[in-house]
Amino acid sequence: MTLLALSNVTKRYATRRREHVALRNVSLEIAAGELVSVWGMRHSGRTTLLRVAAGIEAPDDGTVRFDGRILTAGDSLLGTEIGYTNLNFMATQGSSVVDQVAVSLLARGCALDKARSSAFDTLERVGAADCADLDVRTLDPAEQMRVAIARALISKPRLLLVDEPTNGVDILQRDPLLALIRSIADTGTAILLTVGEVVNVADRALSIDEGELRGEVVPEGADVLPLRLTQAQSSA
Repeated sequence: MTLLALSNVTKRYATRRREHVALRNVSLEIAAGELVSVWGMRHSGRTTLLRVAAGIEAPDDGTVRFDGRILTAGDSLLGTEIGYTNLNFMATQGSSVVDQVAVSLLARGCALDKARSSAFDTLERVGAADCADLDVRTLDPAEQMRVAIARALISKPRLLLVDEPTNGVDILQRDPLLALIRSIADTGTAILLTVGEVVNVADRALSIDEGELRGEVVPEGADVLPLRLTQAQSSA
């Protein structure tokens, strides 16, 4: 079943000197439980794609539908049915991680104790329970992303939009972070993931360049070559 559908979406930004087209006639469908990655360089349109898919920004042309319903800018589905996350997740500098994650539940009138309990459970799910009482400013990039994901997941969204989760993350922590995202999709949550490098955790891997969404990208394993030939090989 198609959960998210973008149809012929175009998004433009006007400046005093020129018009910049961030998305060009983009069409994309994502099914429930499907993980789709979109690879692109900086300024390729990948973040705009997520913002339009989330209903944060409206397309200038085309439509965005969530479960058959047309999304509009500022739609109430964001934060409930749709979760959006990137590293700019901190709502209040200096607050504890568990309170950051509980924010959306508290905003909807949930009791503090219940919201904090749900926040801790969600942090445990993403492997960040040991960060619960820390100040958000003390976290490394991988911890920040896990907490950002927890903050989006606490409302049990059907669609999760993740912007550049490995940006700034230590190379040894990237695979575990991507494995976490894969495990979330495996529980039935649809995920649209933007990345600056090709990853191999997605059901479908697409690319975007100058606002145009392009076909499948297949990650290829690199051949490992020796730094130098052995003496026997050199004399062969």
